[in-house]
Amino acid sequence: MFVTTSYGDDDVVPAGIRDRYEWIETGSAAAILKALAPHEWADLLSVLDGFALAPNRWLVAGGNKGDIAADLDARFRRLGWLETRIDVAVQGYLFTDFAKKGTDRVARSRAEGESLYLEGYRVDNHKGRMIVDIEWNAKDGNLDRDMAAYRSWYEFGLIDGAVIITKDRKPLLDLAREVWTRHQATVPVAERSAKLPVDLTSTTTTSFDKATERIRRGGAGTCPLLVIGVGREAWDGSDFTLAPETDPAGDTPLAGFDDELATGDGSAG
Repeated sequence: MFVTTSYGDDDVVPAGIRDRYEWIETGSAAAILKALAPHEWADLLSVLDGFALAPNRWLVAGGNKGDIAADLDARFRRLGWLETRIDVAVQGYLFTDFAKKGTDRVARSRAEGESLYLEGYRVDNHKGRMIVDIEWNAKDGNLDRDMAAYRSWYEFGLIDGAVIITKDRKPLLDLAREVWTRHQATVPVAERSAKLPVDLTSTTTTSFDKATERIRRGGAGTCPLLVIGVGREAWDGSDFTLAPETDPAGDTPLAGFDDELATGDGSAG
């Protein structure tokens, strides 16, 4: 699949926003959406510009609809975007009894053929002719479903393109370990846990690298598709500061602390 880079144009995506995320697209999706859906594109840029990854919301278990996905969805809702199910109805027509008319052959009879109703599925955010799905921590098979649906809706002429926002897993795993280790140094030794409150080691959930694989093998077909990865550069720089009693329980002592931390008096730092 032909991968494009129209998001690299400052007139399409300002550098200050572009530098905070990872990007991959097909069909010049960013430029196409800016041209054909300018108001919706402006909404997307506004959401990306105002969003920041805060550990107190990010390092909390919650499945696909955890705090980050809910936060992003809420930002789109405030701009008039809606969770929407897109169904498709197809009606066939049969043309017969052709007769010559000038240089053409024209049907003199038309009858209704078979009709087909295709029930779709819900997308997270829809406005006008643009879709934005937040695939933060779902099973990675959701990406196949998403892209197949975008392709179908685009070919039916129902949308101009789609956007997926997901996590950039590997950079976030490194960041999570750093932030979590600093946080554990502030809690009593007996309450420390090496286990991260969110699983970023799984390779079977939605992520930027999984979406990239599917884009490169043509999963979206001709539909302009933009995937945006949220990683370290979107971090707001804060630490995890929730009270110790809200920390997830761990079965193993925290590994990797230095001797000073391991023998500390357990007071908060």
